[in-house]
Amino acid sequence: MTDPRYPESPWDRVRAAIAADAPATFTYEELRELAEFGPAQLPFDPDYANREGFDETFLGARVPLPALSADRAGDIAAPGVLRYHHFSVLMSRERRFAFYAAANVDGRRRFEQDRAGDRWLVDSRLPDGQVDNTLYRDNDLDRGHLNRRADMLWGDSLEEALASVADTFHYTNCVPQHARFNQSPITWHGLEDYLLSKIADGRLRANVCTGPVFATDDPVYRGIRLPRTFWKVVAVGVEDRVHATAYLLEQTRLLVGLEGTTADEPPLGAYRTYQTAVTAVEAATGLDFGPLRQLDPYVPPGGEESMTDPRVELKSLGDIVL
Repeated sequence: MTDPRYPESPWDRVRAAIAADAPATFTYEELRELAEFGPAQLPFDPDYANREGFDETFLGARVPLPALSADRAGDIAAPGVLRYHHFSVLMSRERRFAFYAAANVDGRRRFEQDRAGDRWLVDSRLPDGQVDNTLYRDNDLDRGHLNRRADMLWGDSLEEALASVADTFHYTNCVPQHARFNQSPITWHGLEDYLLSKIADGRLRANVCTGPVFATDDPVYRGIRLPRTFWKVVAVGVEDRVHATAYLLEQTRLLVGLEGTTADEPPLGAYRTYQTAVTAVEAATGLDFGPLRQLDPYVPPGGEESMTDPRVELKSLGDIVL
């Protein structure tokens, strides 16, 4: 019998129809899933007890998960930190999206990119639920991975790596991102590829923490407030040292017009990517990155005096300071 927490996928129904030599009918959404992902499915174990989650000692020196400020601690969704293979997620009860997804990435034990498809899953550990595919149907919103599948393709075996990739397809690990934002090779997607290439080519270990900025005036769409800004904090271990960098990206203008949503449009462009200081991400999110704020070598071109607004827009990936 199918577990009701994990309803059968269209491919399960295809296989059942073939086995029974009987016809099968599919909705448009199911046909789109069949066309997009293909028959290959990633391995998924519904028993969450074997997930170790984010390893705080992964870089040698202890780097703890971000701590949430006291005034936001009451918004943490039960049961608290959700552990997956190689990463952990902390959910907001009110917003029903993650405060952050924190991942360990090992450039020394990477496998080639898999082409297997998968389906998105609801995490049964959250009694109050999470935003599911209802939000993403028939619009330009992508289910934007916080912790990317490509980052998780590592382990002592291919089986371990694919199990970690499969875990990235939880709704707890995605946020609504406009397709132009999520897929752009010159902004967020390009930044993620650039960082992963540095980690892989240098055979480095890194902690990659990603999340949205929750603002009270975020635009509402289908009853859900859509984050306009996202951040990423990356800590890399090089020999016996750890250093951190931080980034912000805005998608404000792209959200205008989604079934009546409104937002204050920025004066320049549809989306903007910035390198910034870890302390600036802390101020925007209410998260405390502990030792990483002292391990951030970034100083904006304007010098120390410009740290009150330390964002520097990235016009190209060559502008990144690592």
